[in-house]
Amino acid sequence: MAEGERQSPSDSSEDIPPATQNFIIPKKEIHTVPDMGKWKRSQAYADYIGFILTLNEGVKGKKLTFEYKVSEAIEKLVALLNTLDRWIDETPPVDQPSRFGNKAYRTWYAKLDEEAENLVATVVPTHLAAAVPEVAVYLKESVGNSTRIDYGTGHEAAFAAFLCCLCKIGVLRVDDQIAIVFKVFNRYLEVMRKLQKTYRMEPAGSQGVWGLDDFQFLPFIWGSSQLIDHPYLEPRHFVDEKAVNENHKDYMFLECILFITEMKTGPFAEHSNQLWNISAVPSWSKVNQGLIRMYKAECLEKFPVIQHFKFGSLLPIHPVTSC
Repeated sequence: MAEGERQSPSDSSEDIPPATQNFIIPKKEIHTVPDMGKWKRSQAYADYIGFILTLNEGVKGKKLTFEYKVSEAIEKLVALLNTLDRWIDETPPVDQPSRFGNKAYRTWYAKLDEEAENLVATVVPTHLAAAVPEVAVYLKESVGNSTRIDYGTGHEAAFAAFLCCLCKIGVLRVDDQIAIVFKVFNRYLEVMRKLQKTYRMEPAGSQGVWGLDDFQFLPFIWGSSQLIDHPYLEPRHFVDEKAVNENHKDYMFLECILFITEMKTGPFAEHSNQLWNISAVPSWSKVNQGLIRMYKAECLEKFPVIQHFKFGSLLPIHPVTSC
Protein backbone atom coordinates (compact mmCIF):
# COMPACT_ATOMS: atom_id res chain seq x y z
CA MET A 1 0.00 0.00 0.00
CA ALA A 2 2.80 2.39 0.94
CA GLU A 3 4.42 1.65 -2.41
CA GLY A 4 1.32 2.93 -4.18
CA GLU A 5 1.34 6.08 -2.05
CA ARG A 6 4.92 6.75 -3.13
CA GLN A 7 4.30 6.17 -6.82
CA SER A 8 1.75 8.90 -7.43
CA PRO A 9 3.96 11.92 -6.73
CA SER A 10 6.91 10.58 -8.77
CA ASP A 11 4.65 9.63 -11.68
CA SER A 12 2.97 13.03 -11.73
CA SER A 13 6.30 14.86 -11.66
CA GLU A 14 7.48 12.83 -14.66
CA ASP A 15 4.33 13.71 -16.64
CA ILE A 16 5.13 17.43 -16.47
CA PRO A 17 8.49 18.57 -17.87
CA PRO A 18 10.19 19.99 -14.75
CA ALA A 19 11.15 23.21 -16.58
CA THR A 20 7.45 24.15 -16.78
CA GLN A 21 6.87 23.78 -13.03
CA ASN A 22 6.77 27.01 -11.07
CA PHE A 23 9.06 26.39 -8.13
CA ILE A 24 8.56 28.70 -5.16
CA ILE A 25 10.39 29.46 -1.93
CA PRO A 26 8.59 27.41 0.77
CA LYS A 27 6.98 29.33 3.59
CA LYS A 28 5.10 28.69 6.83
CA GLU A 29 1.32 28.23 6.50
CA ILE A 30 0.34 26.83 9.92
CA HIS A 31 0.03 29.91 12.13
CA THR A 32 -2.64 28.88 14.66
CA VAL A 33 -3.88 25.60 16.15
CA PRO A 34 -7.03 25.57 13.92
CA ASP A 35 -4.70 25.65 10.87
CA MET A 36 -3.64 22.09 11.77
CA GLY A 37 -6.69 20.83 9.86
CA LYS A 38 -5.26 22.36 6.66
CA TRP A 39 -2.00 20.47 7.23
CA LYS A 40 -3.70 17.10 7.82
CA ARG A 41 -5.78 17.51 4.64
CA SER A 42 -2.85 18.80 2.57
CA GLN A 43 -1.05 17.20 -0.35
CA ALA A 44 2.16 17.81 1.64
CA TYR A 45 0.96 15.64 4.54
CA ALA A 46 -0.18 12.83 2.22
CA ASP A 47 3.10 12.87 0.29
CA TYR A 48 5.25 13.15 3.42
CA ILE A 49 3.61 10.26 5.29
CA GLY A 50 3.51 8.20 2.08
CA PHE A 51 7.26 8.73 1.68
CA ILE A 52 7.98 7.69 5.30
CA LEU A 53 5.83 4.53 4.94
CA THR A 54 7.37 3.58 1.59
CA LEU A 55 10.86 3.73 3.09
CA ASN A 56 9.57 1.81 6.13
CA GLU A 57 8.46 -0.99 3.79
CA GLY A 58 11.68 -0.82 1.76
CA VAL A 59 14.03 -1.51 4.69
CA LYS A 60 11.88 -4.18 6.33
CA GLY A 61 13.99 -7.11 7.54
CA LYS A 62 17.25 -5.70 6.07
CA LYS A 63 20.55 -5.02 7.86
CA LEU A 64 22.50 -1.80 7.32
CA THR A 65 25.21 -4.04 5.82
CA PHE A 66 22.75 -5.42 3.22
CA GLU A 67 23.99 -5.03 -0.39
CA TYR A 68 22.01 -2.34 -2.21
CA LYS A 69 22.34 -0.10 -5.26
CA VAL A 70 24.11 3.22 -4.72
CA SER A 71 23.33 5.74 -7.46
CA GLU A 72 25.32 8.84 -8.34
CA ALA A 73 22.68 11.04 -6.64
CA ILE A 74 23.08 9.07 -3.40
CA GLU A 75 26.88 9.47 -3.56
CA LYS A 76 26.48 13.22 -4.09
CA LEU A 77 24.14 13.51 -1.09
CA VAL A 78 26.67 11.67 1.09
CA ALA A 79 29.38 14.07 -0.15
CA LEU A 80 27.11 17.01 0.80
CA LEU A 81 26.73 15.59 4.34
CA ASN A 82 30.49 14.98 4.52
CA THR A 83 30.97 18.70 3.81
CA LEU A 84 28.67 19.61 6.73
CA ASP A 85 30.69 17.23 8.91
CA ARG A 86 33.98 18.83 7.84
CA TRP A 87 32.62 22.29 8.70
CA ILE A 88 32.01 21.09 12.28
CA ASP A 89 35.72 20.18 12.53
CA GLU A 90 36.60 23.62 11.15
CA THR A 91 34.32 25.37 13.69
CA PRO A 92 35.37 24.26 17.19
CA PRO A 93 33.21 25.17 20.20
CA VAL A 94 34.04 28.49 21.87
CA ASP A 95 34.72 29.07 25.57
CA GLN A 96 31.59 30.43 27.19
CA PRO A 97 30.01 30.43 30.66
CA SER A 98 26.90 28.49 29.60
CA ARG A 99 27.37 24.72 29.34
CA PHE A 100 24.64 24.25 26.72
CA GLY A 101 24.06 25.87 23.35
CA ASN A 102 27.62 26.66 22.25
CA LYS A 103 27.57 29.85 20.16
CA ALA A 104 30.05 28.41 17.63
CA TYR A 105 27.01 26.56 16.24
CA ARG A 106 25.79 29.91 14.86
CA THR A 107 29.03 30.30 12.91
CA TRP A 108 28.62 26.77 11.53
CA TYR A 109 24.98 27.45 10.64
CA ALA A 110 25.81 30.76 8.94
CA LYS A 111 28.13 28.84 6.60
CA LEU A 112 25.31 26.43 5.69
CA ASP A 113 22.85 29.29 5.28
CA GLU A 114 25.23 30.92 2.82
CA GLU A 115 26.21 27.75 0.93
CA ALA A 116 22.98 25.69 0.98
CA GLU A 117 21.95 26.44 -2.61
CA ASN A 118 25.46 25.72 -3.91
CA LEU A 119 25.47 22.41 -2.01
CA VAL A 120 22.05 21.38 -3.36
CA ALA A 121 23.17 22.39 -6.88
CA THR A 122 25.86 19.68 -6.68
CA VAL A 123 23.10 17.06 -6.32
CA VAL A 124 20.47 18.46 -8.72
CA PRO A 125 21.20 18.27 -12.49
CA THR A 126 21.39 21.58 -14.37
CA HIS A 127 18.08 21.10 -16.22
CA LEU A 128 16.40 21.14 -12.79
CA ALA A 129 18.36 24.15 -11.50
CA ALA A 130 15.12 26.12 -11.00
CA ALA A 131 14.19 23.71 -8.19
CA VAL A 132 17.35 24.37 -6.16
CA PRO A 133 16.18 27.41 -4.10
CA GLU A 134 12.97 25.59 -3.11
CA VAL A 135 14.68 22.32 -2.15
CA ALA A 136 17.57 24.08 -0.34
CA VAL A 137 15.14 25.60 2.20
CA TYR A 138 14.43 22.11 3.60
CA LEU A 139 18.16 21.40 3.96
CA LYS A 140 18.64 24.63 5.92
CA GLU A 141 15.67 23.76 8.16
CA SER A 142 16.99 20.24 8.88
CA VAL A 143 20.00 20.97 11.11
CA GLY A 144 18.52 22.82 14.08
CA ASN A 145 17.66 26.39 15.02
CA SER A 146 20.50 28.92 15.14
CA THR A 147 18.70 31.33 17.50
CA ARG A 148 17.84 28.76 20.16
CA ILE A 149 20.71 26.36 19.31
CA ASP A 150 18.31 23.45 19.57
CA TYR A 151 17.38 20.44 17.47
CA GLY A 152 14.32 18.17 17.44
CA THR A 153 11.93 16.04 15.42
CA GLY A 154 10.72 19.04 13.38
CA HIS A 155 14.26 19.49 12.04
CA GLU A 156 14.49 15.77 11.35
CA ALA A 157 11.17 16.02 9.44
CA ALA A 158 12.65 18.84 7.32
CA PHE A 159 15.45 16.48 6.22
CA ALA A 160 12.91 13.79 5.30
CA ALA A 161 11.00 16.52 3.38
CA PHE A 162 14.26 17.48 1.62
CA LEU A 163 14.69 13.85 0.48
CA CYS A 164 11.00 13.63 -0.48
CA CYS A 165 11.39 16.75 -2.68
CA LEU A 166 14.43 15.19 -4.40
CA CYS A 167 12.23 12.17 -5.17
CA LYS A 168 9.46 14.36 -6.51
CA ILE A 169 11.75 16.11 -9.00
CA GLY A 170 13.22 12.76 -10.08
CA VAL A 171 16.75 13.18 -8.65
CA LEU A 172 16.12 10.18 -6.37
CA ARG A 173 14.24 7.21 -7.78
CA VAL A 174 12.24 4.23 -6.52
CA ASP A 175 15.31 1.96 -6.65
CA ASP A 176 17.19 4.38 -4.34
CA GLN A 177 14.82 3.58 -1.46
CA ILE A 178 17.16 1.43 0.64
CA ALA A 179 20.14 3.73 0.04
CA ILE A 180 18.05 6.78 1.05
CA VAL A 181 17.67 5.29 4.54
CA PHE A 182 20.84 3.25 4.97
CA LYS A 183 23.34 5.55 3.30
CA VAL A 184 21.94 9.10 3.25
CA PHE A 185 19.70 9.25 6.32
CA ASN A 186 22.17 7.22 8.38
CA ARG A 187 24.97 9.65 7.44
CA TYR A 188 22.66 12.57 8.30
CA LEU A 189 22.11 11.01 11.76
CA GLU A 190 25.88 10.75 12.31
CA VAL A 191 26.32 14.44 11.44
CA MET A 192 23.39 15.48 13.66
CA ARG A 193 24.79 13.50 16.61
CA LYS A 194 28.15 15.20 16.09
CA LEU A 195 26.40 18.62 16.04
CA GLN A 196 24.45 17.77 19.20
CA LYS A 197 27.58 16.64 21.04
CA THR A 198 30.01 19.31 19.75
CA TYR A 199 27.75 22.32 20.37
CA ARG A 200 25.77 20.83 23.29
CA MET A 201 22.49 21.55 21.49
CA GLU A 202 19.28 21.67 23.49
CA PRO A 203 16.43 19.29 22.57
CA ALA A 204 13.69 21.28 20.78
CA GLY A 205 10.32 20.84 22.48
CA SER A 206 11.54 17.76 24.36
CA GLN A 207 9.01 15.98 26.55
CA GLY A 208 11.87 14.87 28.79
CA VAL A 209 11.51 11.41 30.26
CA TRP A 210 8.04 11.03 28.64
CA GLY A 211 9.27 11.54 25.08
CA LEU A 212 10.61 8.73 22.92
CA ASP A 213 13.97 10.46 22.44
CA ASP A 214 15.30 13.99 22.90
CA PHE A 215 16.26 14.47 19.26
CA GLN A 216 15.12 11.80 16.77
CA PHE A 217 12.10 9.70 15.85
CA LEU A 218 12.39 8.35 12.29
CA PRO A 219 15.36 6.00 12.93
CA PHE A 220 13.25 4.25 15.57
CA ILE A 221 10.48 3.68 13.00
CA TRP A 222 12.77 2.52 10.18
CA GLY A 223 15.06 0.74 12.66
CA SER A 224 12.18 -1.29 14.09
CA SER A 225 11.13 -2.22 10.53
CA GLN A 226 14.66 -3.55 9.90
CA LEU A 227 14.22 -5.91 12.85
CA ILE A 228 10.84 -7.37 11.81
CA ASP A 229 11.05 -11.19 11.73
CA HIS A 230 14.62 -11.18 13.09
CA PRO A 231 15.58 -14.78 13.96
CA TYR A 232 16.60 -14.03 17.55
CA LEU A 233 16.63 -10.29 18.41
CA GLU A 234 13.35 -9.34 20.09
CA PRO A 235 12.22 -5.96 21.46
CA ARG A 236 13.25 -7.04 24.99
CA HIS A 237 16.87 -7.32 23.80
CA PHE A 238 17.40 -3.63 23.07
CA VAL A 239 17.72 -2.87 26.79
CA ASP A 240 20.45 -5.54 26.99
CA GLU A 241 23.86 -3.87 26.72
CA LYS A 242 25.53 -6.95 25.21
CA ALA A 243 22.91 -7.33 22.45
CA VAL A 244 23.22 -3.61 21.58
CA ASN A 245 27.04 -3.70 21.47
CA GLU A 246 27.07 -6.78 19.24
CA ASN A 247 24.41 -5.63 16.75
CA HIS A 248 24.31 -1.81 16.61
CA LYS A 249 26.32 -1.63 13.37
CA ASP A 250 23.58 -3.59 11.58
CA TYR A 251 20.49 -1.90 12.99
CA MET A 252 19.56 1.79 13.25
CA PHE A 253 17.31 1.21 16.26
CA LEU A 254 20.20 -0.25 18.29
CA GLU A 255 22.53 2.55 17.15
CA CYS A 256 19.99 5.03 18.59
CA ILE A 257 19.92 3.09 21.88
CA LEU A 258 23.73 3.09 22.03
CA PHE A 259 23.82 6.89 21.52
CA ILE A 260 21.25 7.39 24.31
CA THR A 261 23.28 5.27 26.75
CA GLU A 262 26.42 7.22 25.86
CA MET A 263 24.70 10.57 26.43
CA LYS A 264 22.63 9.76 29.54
CA THR A 265 23.47 8.39 32.95
CA GLY A 266 21.41 6.35 35.39
CA PRO A 267 18.99 3.46 34.87
CA PHE A 268 17.55 3.20 31.34
CA ALA A 269 14.00 2.83 32.71
CA GLU A 270 14.34 6.25 34.37
CA HIS A 271 15.93 8.37 31.62
CA SER A 272 14.08 6.69 28.70
CA ASN A 273 10.80 5.50 30.13
CA GLN A 274 8.88 5.33 26.83
CA LEU A 275 11.55 3.16 25.21
CA TRP A 276 11.70 0.97 28.32
CA ASN A 277 7.92 0.39 27.97
CA ILE A 278 8.34 -0.42 24.26
CA SER A 279 10.86 -3.15 25.14
CA ALA A 280 7.93 -5.09 26.65
CA VAL A 281 6.05 -5.22 23.30
CA PRO A 282 6.14 -8.82 22.00
CA SER A 283 7.10 -8.28 18.34
CA TRP A 284 8.96 -5.80 16.14
CA SER A 285 5.99 -5.49 13.77
CA LYS A 286 3.84 -4.32 16.71
CA VAL A 287 6.62 -1.92 17.79
CA ASN A 288 6.80 -0.58 14.22
CA GLN A 289 3.02 -0.07 13.92
CA GLY A 290 2.89 1.57 17.36
CA LEU A 291 5.76 3.94 16.54
CA ILE A 292 4.08 5.05 13.29
CA ARG A 293 0.90 5.86 15.25
CA MET A 294 2.96 7.64 17.91
CA TYR A 295 4.89 9.63 15.26
CA LYS A 296 1.64 10.90 13.76
CA ALA A 297 0.22 11.81 17.18
CA GLU A 298 3.35 13.20 18.88
CA CYS A 299 5.09 14.90 15.96
CA LEU A 300 2.93 15.36 12.86
CA GLU A 301 -0.22 16.36 14.76
CA LYS A 302 1.47 18.68 17.27
CA PHE A 303 1.20 22.40 16.53
CA PRO A 304 4.55 23.32 18.20
CA VAL A 305 6.31 21.03 15.68
CA ILE A 306 4.26 21.71 12.52
CA GLN A 307 4.07 25.50 12.92
CA HIS A 308 7.67 25.56 11.62
CA PHE A 309 7.05 23.33 8.57
CA LYS A 310 7.35 25.12 5.22
CA PHE A 311 5.20 24.56 2.13
CA GLY A 312 6.09 25.19 -1.51
CA SER A 313 5.23 23.75 -4.94
CA LEU A 314 6.67 20.29 -4.17
CA LEU A 315 5.06 19.91 -0.75
CA PRO A 316 1.94 22.12 -1.17
CA ILE A 317 -0.54 23.16 1.48
CA HIS A 318 -3.53 22.72 -0.85
CA PRO A 319 -5.86 19.79 -0.09
CA VAL A 320 -5.15 16.38 -1.61
CA THR A 321 -6.33 16.33 -5.20
CA SER A 322 -8.12 13.12 -6.09
CA CYS A 323 -7.05 11.56 -9.38
